[in-house]
Amino acid sequence: MNIGFNAEKGLGGVLIPPPDKSLTHRALMLSSISSGISTVIDPLRTGDCLSTIGCLKSLGVEFSVRNSGEDNRGGASEKKHEEITVHGRGLHGFREPCNVLDAGNSGTTMRLLAGLLAGLPLYAVMTGDNSLLKRPMKRVVEPLRAMGGNITGRDNGSYAPLTFLPGDGLLMPVDYELPVSSAQVKSSVLFAGLRSKGTIVLTGKIHSRDHTERMFKAIGLPVTADGEMIKLEPVVELPAFDFRIPGDISSASFFIAGALLSGKELKVIGCGINPTRTGFIRVLKRMGADIVIEETEVRMGEPVGVITVKPSSLTGTAVTEEEIPDLIDEIPLIAALAVSAEGKTVVSGAEELKHKETDRLATTANMIKSLKGTINVFSDGFMINGPQKLKPGVVESGGDHRIAMAGAVLSAYTGGTVDVNGFDAAAVSYPNFIEHFIFLGGKADE
Repeated sequence: MNIGFNAEKGLGGVLIPPPDKSLTHRALMLSSISSGISTVIDPLRTGDCLSTIGCLKSLGVEFSVRNSGEDNRGGASEKKHEEITVHGRGLHGFREPCNVLDAGNSGTTMRLLAGLLAGLPLYAVMTGDNSLLKRPMKRVVEPLRAMGGNITGRDNGSYAPLTFLPGDGLLMPVDYELPVSSAQVKSSVLFAGLRSKGTIVLTGKIHSRDHTERMFKAIGLPVTADGEMIKLEPVVELPAFDFRIPGDISSASFFIAGALLSGKELKVIGCGINPTRTGFIRVLKRMGADIVIEETEVRMGEPVGVITVKPSSLTGTAVTEEEIPDLIDEIPLIAALAVSAEGKTVVSGAEELKHKETDRLATTANMIKSLKGTINVFSDGFMINGPQKLKPGVVESGGDHRIAMAGAVLSAYTGGTVDVNGFDAAAVSYPNFIEHFIFLGGKADE
């Protein structure tokens, strides 16, 4: 799909972002192994999350969906609330699937579900699309094997398809040092640890999105985290819960960038503002952006609030390896804003981006270059000198949803139309992006 985006008049107003993808995955998985009936309100029901639902259905989990009335909050997301009722099967209740489990393009589905499947008394094979088959899986396979999971896969488990051989349902406790800062790896081990015979201890590079730890605590599970170590004690069962999913700050970030690129004011409401997800905001403030975050409530341990963005003049900055886990999805937007900023912006320690839907360092560089910008790419990051004047052009998404949307909002800076080839990739995380782009002042044409 080729879409031409034009935001000559800027992007601003009021935005209610789509539901958080990371939280939707975790809520669906956690409720599927609870001992009761849970309700997930306002889930993200597209792309990756539908892959999770499909896999869970194949494992015997029952879902029912209903709309609960009009959402009268106004703004760009006026719609009916949606509720998914999940009939949990308990910690050991998954049914052996009749067919291969298909994770689609979703690394979160494959890696987190691996933790739920490891050691269960069933046989299962999990695969994905061509992109997912190229992404590293040994990072989750190794700790799960250390816990007693019998898992095989291509190149000794380095890549999917992954095969899970039957176990007795319980796993061994493990003291594991995380070699990479990855919320997916951390969450996979914690999910597996729910069926451990003893205490799970995680050390090493544990700083990454902490949604799983927060959800565990919110439903009363015995997990502790002090910044240096995460501990999970054995559990017998999980209680059911109700959870209204907050808006996704990673999705909102595209329009935060668009507002800054076009000098408009933007208010984002109902958005998750977990500190492990607001690294992008912290970097923008360092660059001189006038942004205010106000917490309004807490849902399942997750802070939710309002983000207000006002017109600002940006200066370049350095983004270090320590900051990358908190803004891993927003690196293409850092590049987009660096083009408009005064001075040099350097991003380093971002080698993990090579293992996303695309080599996101390469596709980010191609995006900037395709609009006649200049960027120097390293093995783990890039450098941009600004300000630069970009020109209208064509951005190739490469099948990467974040590159597709970053290219679209760059039209707010080029002064003309940016054509994005393969924009349909955006549907995996932001199905109504085009609707919101138009609502906030832009134009989009096929």
